Amino acid sequence: MSASGGNKAIIAALAANLGIAVTKFIAFLLTQSSSMLAESIHSVADSGNQGLLLLGGKRARRSATPQHPFGYGRERYIYAFIVSIVLFSVGGLFALYEAYHKWHDPHPIESWKWVPVTVLVAAIIMETFSFRTAIVESNKVRGKASWGTFVRKAKAPELPVVLLEDLGALVGLIFALFGVGMTLITDNGYWDAAGTAMIGVLLVIIAVILAIETKSLLLGEGASADDVTRIERAILAEPDIERIIHMKTLHLGPEELLVAAKIAVAPCEEAVEVARTIDGAESRIREAVPIARVIYLEPDVYRVDKARTDDAGVDAGTGAAGAEAGRADVVVGQRAEDEPLRDRAAAESSGT
Repeated sequence: MSASGGNKAIIAALAANLGIAVTKFIAFLLTQSSSMLAESIHSVADSGNQGLLLLGGKRARRSATPQHPFGYGRERYIYAFIVSIVLFSVGGLFALYEAYHKWHDPHPIESWKWVPVTVLVAAIIMETFSFRTAIVESNKVRGKASWGTFVRKAKAPELPVVLLEDLGALVGLIFALFGVGMTLITDNGYWDAAGTAMIGVLLVIIAVILAIETKSLLLGEGASADDVTRIERAILAEPDIERIIHMKTLHLGPEELLVAAKIAVAPCEEAVEVARTIDGAESRIREAVPIARVIYLEPDVYRVDKARTDDAGVDAGTGAAGAEAGRADVVVGQRAEDEPLRDRAAAESSGT
């Protein structure tokens, strides 16, 4: 995902939430509606969250340092996780507290009765604009994935966060309109408390979903299956590479991927040839997956013990099918994954 698309959605959401927050607070001061207060705090929390996402994006662009040699790309994940905490505590828990308070002291809306309805309808219109912007920007990178898959699998956290926040804001506004509307119709303050509680539960659920998804990114996720396939094909397209013994990938940030692989090269005596082979493979990888910016390829000469291959009935293959194939290659070759080539050669010489 390009950072510009995420920033556009964030800025649209920030502008909408700031305007909505002001109008909601005015409506609360005039009507003392708990639903309006809960929605006001919700909009303030959302505005702060968008500010955090913009700050995280800015800090993530810092250059690598000796202390952080792989850069600061994961700061975007950290700030997205903070957003989930803010949404849970400031938005969700406050709304539930306000609902509890209003339930034990219910009172109808006695003045300025038209204000909350007008404000909520206007807020729904503004929030719809923000949500539409997030959908348009997400569609540019979502591809054929469903919305649920996009939220779960996206490596860049900004668009999924804004999507869930805007969705929660729209549904929350509908809950608030329900609570306020029923309070005005029945002159019963319990409806206002019920609408506030519904907003609180909604925000807590969204915050938990965001926390779970961003936690996975913080722990470190590998490349998508499509990117792994493209990287494997790019490596094996190099003529002097016989197979991939094993390979691991890790996202250093949404738009930066680390690739580490042990590759079997054709036996030769010149280091220049090996270096040229590795350079060619790196170039092919970057063409196939541009975000693969940090690449480590370790060359090795792979030898298969024919007897063990026949007994095990294993096709040596390319080793590119995944970790299991990589482990099978190591076992069939009768050597540890990182055993130096010279040690293996010495062992073979002593056995003859």
